[in-house]
Amino acid sequence: MAYVIALPCVDVKDKACVEECPVDCIYEGPRALYINPDECVDCGACQPACPVDAIFYEDDLPSEWAQFAEIDASFFAELGSPGGASRQGPLDKDHPDIEALPAQGE
Repeated sequence: MAYVIALPCVDVKDKACVEECPVDCIYEGPRALYINPDECVDCGACQPACPVDAIFYEDDLPSEWAQFAEIDASFFAELGSPGGASRQGPLDKDHPDIEALPAQGE
């Protein structure tokens, strides 16, 4: 199990959660942030830091956002586990489901 970042983060990317993550497992795409499920240690430090309440423990993910667990898993199936988001830097693409979403917020 791991934490998952859901729809409220898309096009927001506040990144307060990134600062709190002790294992550097939150990766940045152009429109969204992603938690690598293989690198996440389930500490929960990211969750209270999120100003838009977009981070959930996988078992607590609201049903309307259940697909975000699969989005994270498939996103990292291609990327793998680079060993830290800061080492990888911002990525140049999002998961196709995120790319297909209409612009969020204002």
